Amino acid sequence: MKTIMHKSDTRGIANFGWLNSHHSFSFGNYYNPERMNFGALRVLNDDTVSGGMGFGKHPHDNMEIISIPLEGDLEHKDSMGNTTVIKEGDIQVMSAGTGVFHSEYNKNPDKKVKFLQIWVTPNQKNVTPRYDQITIHQEKIKNNLHQILSPNKEDDGVWIYQNTWFHIGNLEKDSTHTYTLKNKDNGVYVFILEGNISIEGTILDKRDGLGIWDIEQLQIRPNESSKILIMEVPITQ
Repeated sequence: MKTIMHKSDTRGIANFGWLNSHHSFSFGNYYNPERMNFGALRVLNDDTVSGGMGFGKHPHDNMEIISIPLEGDLEHKDSMGNTTVIKEGDIQVMSAGTGVFHSEYNKNPDKKVKFLQIWVTPNQKNVTPRYDQITIHQEKIKNNLHQILSPNKEDDGVWIYQNTWFHIGNLEKDSTHTYTLKNKDNGVYVFILEGNISIEGTILDKRDGLGIWDIEQLQIRPNESSKILIMEVPITQ
């Protein structure tokens, strides 16, 4: 087993007043050659956007872009004709492919919106851009690691162009959980959304990240009520 720890307070920070963003990997003005990615996981940004503010129309291509709202309402518009609002309990995916423009704004003028913006490097280039979003039923993640993303259209959750699986769970104190990798050649990046969790003997606090590879299963034990995001991605591409 090999691991790499990214404590919450070691992340890059970008604070523009209307946007406060913490970067687990190099992004924008934050550059750390030792934190460029974890395999196919290229970006993990923890964003807080002030009321009524947001990201104006901008382009992307050849990237799988996943948004997971944690609080508030995020309005999305794109060049494919989609205008949607995503909120806590939703997951949104956009395959940028040959190129797409989109914008993201806080829908509410008087409340913050918090969300994770995640980029995964695709295994196919120049695909036709696509958009999807779903609502995660909260009973499915109660004390359970529930799949919310995969490479398979017929599976639970959204799908992307990469051999990647995401699971999320609201876990009870002192419960025990085992995560078995879908592909033994993949690695897993664990991100703690809330709480305190022991994973293979390593203790993680809120917003800590832990990359693990050369392993087939993870043993997970919450030390208090906790919320976890597990991202299984190819290590080599």
